[in-house]
Amino acid sequence: MRQPWVHRSVLPTLRPSRTVLTYETVILRPPLAWLLLSLFVTDAVVSAAQTKPAQQLNREFQIAVSQYDAGHFAEAAARLEELSRRIPESFEVQELLGLAYSAQSQDTNATDHFEKAVHLKPNSAPARTNLATNLMHLKKVVPAEAEFRRAVELEPRNFEANHDLGEFYVETGKLTEARSFLVEAQRINPSSYDNGYDLSLCDFLTGRVRDARTLVSDLLKRKDTAELHNLLGEIEEKDGKFVAAANEFETAARMDPSESNLFDWASELLLHRTLDPAIVVFRDAAERYPKSPRLAIGLGLAFYSRGNYDDAVKSLLRAADLSPSDARCYLFLSKAYDSSPSHASEVIERFRHFAELQPQDPQAPYYYAMSLWKGRRTQDARVDIDQIESLLKKAIALDPDFAEPHLQLGNLYSDQTNYAEAIPEYKIALEHNSNLPDAHYRLAQAYVHTRQKDLAQGQFDIYQQLRAQHLAELDKQRAEIRQFVYSEKDRPFHQGDVQAVSP
Repeated sequence: MRQPWVHRSVLPTLRPSRTVLTYETVILRPPLAWLLLSLFVTDAVVSAAQTKPAQQLNREFQIAVSQYDAGHFAEAAARLEELSRRIPESFEVQELLGLAYSAQSQDTNATDHFEKAVHLKPNSAPARTNLATNLMHLKKVVPAEAEFRRAVELEPRNFEANHDLGEFYVETGKLTEARSFLVEAQRINPSSYDNGYDLSLCDFLTGRVRDARTLVSDLLKRKDTAELHNLLGEIEEKDGKFVAAANEFETAARMDPSESNLFDWASELLLHRTLDPAIVVFRDAAERYPKSPRLAIGLGLAFYSRGNYDDAVKSLLRAADLSPSDARCYLFLSKAYDSSPSHASEVIERFRHFAELQPQDPQAPYYYAMSLWKGRRTQDARVDIDQIESLLKKAIALDPDFAEPHLQLGNLYSDQTNYAEAIPEYKIALEHNSNLPDAHYRLAQAYVHTRQKDLAQGQFDIYQQLRAQHLAELDKQRAEIRQFVYSEKDRPFHQGDVQAVSP
């Protein structure tokens, strides 16, 4: 089952500390805008302590804060760098400078200033969280964990410290560890939507389906969102309530017709063979997101499952153009093409291109060989049998345990009445996969042609035992579709990668 949080960022947010600027007495309050609320200058400071240089530093820092709030991060960083040279021991300057660099994705530069801020105020939990988040951006997981945990140790009843550590463990796939901190954060602030969402994900993915459903239902009463309906769809699917799951996925897609939500809705219909509605949803989604390869593959699978092989080939050809290196596309294209001889030249060209792109993938020459052979069977005189044989042998060389190339090489030899060479290939194929009914049948025929009737009868008997081939193929097809759907849902997908076309 997928990890739904890949559609939303769960990495803790960089926040300024809740502290007063030592030199400038500027109060900053998080979490969303770093708004400068006011500049407090006490009577004592005015009357005695505040010199003109201090006032100038104060004004410079105010300007930097305003620039940061306005999104002018480079300008803020330049001003803060000057301040940092003049007052290197200012915690607030170091922290804001780190935030300014982080906002520009200059995480390496940011690290130095976050570390200085922590050194200046080692007991500041927000400062440690900012450093930890920065370290996560740099993929430094171990030191990031230490800083997140230290923040919780400093402020064990702090909602943000617990929530951020929980999100860190979610991000790193440690769901059991994540849950304990998310539960504590939920206890501290039960009204937090983000924490409730993440906690429900942990419950769902750790098998606490009832707890996940209860929490999502409670969140929906307070905030009705598409992502909650999508998650509830995942929960219902996992609980075997397929109609309820489809309804939730539909609700999510109608509230927010994102590529991801539409894919989830259409996939649920496809998985449970509600094929005509699945085709409609996939087709509409593919028109809205014409650059999405998984929608094109899904539409091709829906057509194939429906028996519309020509339409399946067309959609899968489009998917191959959108994602030329995706092996799953070619698996389904080979199946659809085997049932439909149309578009032969286009199909062969896509498989040839795949073989060029993936020279170390044994499936690439195998699919290319089979597409060429299909062309031969449709009387394409340009096809070279020697080329097909060479490609099948290349697939075997890349993966000697790959059974199908041995089976097809045996078939190639049998078609040329070269049964003595075909028999060893069938036997090798069955050594690697004894549940290939066609291999048993073709081996039996080869034995007949070589007058080995007893051996032939034995293979025919095994073939008869495997005659539930139609059901087996249907089950295999469903398993392949499930594997594709779930692998796509597990894969991180950034909405910005695929844009909707304008209506």
